[in-house]
Amino acid sequence: MNDKGVIFDLDGVLVDTSRFHFEAWRQWGKRQGITVTEEQFRQTFGMQNYQIIPLLLGHEIERDIIDKMSEWKEARYRELAEGNLELMTGAEQLLKDLKNHGFLMAIGTSTPLVNLNLILEHTPAGDYIDAYVTGEEVKNGKPAPDTFIIAAEKLGLAVDRCVVVEDATAGVEAGKSAGMKVVAVTTTRKREELQSADLVIDSMKDLNAYSFKKLLDEE
Repeated sequence: MNDKGVIFDLDGVLVDTSRFHFEAWRQWGKRQGITVTEEQFRQTFGMQNYQIIPLLLGHEIERDIIDKMSEWKEARYRELAEGNLELMTGAEQLLKDLKNHGFLMAIGTSTPLVNLNLILEHTPAGDYIDAYVTGEEVKNGKPAPDTFIIAAEKLGLAVDRCVVVEDATAGVEAGKSAGMKVVAVTTTRKREELQSADLVIDSMKDLNAYSFKKLLDEE
């Protein structure tokens, strides 16, 4: 019986895209006459562009201008990433193990659908995923819980039967706010920044289906 699910963030969890996103942001910043630092990138990773762009610019900006800037940045990201995408070490084995143990799986990401499709087309992730939620589908991005609540609904599961896998502090907060157990992986954040998660690991290799069964059955 498929009564348990795992909802994965995308960037930094299933795929290592950070270098492509950072370079796209760096080039976007140059066009705006600003420098986007690695620290700024790290602090905003996992947020939606409508949240990131005003922070990087240092002031509020009209939404239609944000949308145009976001479109440029994401198109540049796809140019950089295409042909260079791979699943994180251990990710496919974990997906396979979860599928074999009856877990339903979703992706809950702040990224736009066109970016997700690029990854689903160029990696094996699409063979295992039952549903997904992208940035366009939610009014409030992470750390609001909307992304994960909608993902659980799409899987047909109660929130307390889902575990979130995240790498960003905003994502961990979103998962906890949704009423879900959260596993955090230290791919883009330091371990001490992720302590509010129920389990903190350093690699997808550290997880298997039993890891998630244990979290769901603790209560």
